[in-house]
Amino acid sequence: MTRKAYQVIVRGKFAPLNDEQRAALLAQADEHDVFRARFTEEGTVTYERSLLSSFTFRCVVPATEEDKEEVVIGRAEALAAAAVRELGAEHRDLTSVSTDLDSIKVRQRGR
Repeated sequence: MTRKAYQVIVRGKFAPLNDEQRAALLAQADEHDVFRARFTEEGTVTYERSLLSSFTFRCVVPATEEDKEEVVIGRAEALAAAAVRELGAEHRDLTSVSTDLDSIKVRQRGR
């Protein structure tokens, strides 16, 4: 079976936050700054301290040649939901975009 990998960006909104959840997110905000975002298999969650309304989750999803994009996105969204729950919040309105890493073409610069 041929292995592939997809980079997936999941965007979503936090479900309505109570004061305790808001305080927990604010306490962790520096760890979830956009400058710390990485595409990893575990994924990274980023959000803006000032808004606390939406988040972005970036991850790499390993797949097989037979896996369809919907399956890959489903895995990424499940990871995103778990990551947001780990932060002490819930999510809503997930939208995702995936890129098959094999489809990326790197242009060589001419000299």
